[in-house]
Amino acid sequence: MTEPIILFDFDGTIADTHQMLIAILNRLADEFGYPPLSPAQVETMRGLSSQEIIRQSQVSVFKIPFLIRRAKEEVQRTMPDVLPIQGMVAALHALAAEGYQLAILTSNFEENVRIFLEHQALDGLFRWVDAGMTIFGKHRMIQRVQDRYGVTTADLIYVGDETRDIDAAHRSGIPVVSVTWGFNTREILEIHNPDRLIDDPAQLQEAIATLYKERI
Repeated sequence: MTEPIILFDFDGTIADTHQMLIAILNRLADEFGYPPLSPAQVETMRGLSSQEIIRQSQVSVFKIPFLIRRAKEEVQRTMPDVLPIQGMVAALHALAAEGYQLAILTSNFEENVRIFLEHQALDGLFRWVDAGMTIFGKHRMIQRVQDRYGVTTADLIYVGDETRDIDAAHRSGIPVVSVTWGFNTREILEIHNPDRLIDDPAQLQEAIATLYKERI
């Protein structure tokens, strides 16, 4: 078995976009007809699954794809100012030095991700950036990655910060490392049963190595 491809989620996993995204969603509240989120409401949402957040939101399900697109467009204006999660740059370089191939799978715009990678001098570190709009369908994105790049589930390990990342990896039959520094809380991530759950980017290399050994 060759070294696996580490497939990273972007927002909240690599890039520290959480506060920026909340601010953008609040700016779009009037346009899409929902009340702005208070800090207390945001904290409550962090303890909910992606499905529960959609069910409890006051946005029409028909408006959600348009809201997501508008939010991504707003993100593009501020992307040059977005910073990496503290410790992630060192963790990514350490994984690359170990011989792992790195890739990104995101529901953000590819252009936004590439702006970030260029500004952080990370653009040569990733084999690919694959992007697409999705609410719950990240398993379909994983399938598309396999078809597009000629990889199999045996080639992949997924890293993400949300319950939907765990669910997509489970549905796709690939191991998943969940990180607690992004959107969802440790408690809700644990309920969704990731293969590894870590609290600091410095733990990423050991988590990946352990999952790799388990698959050999």
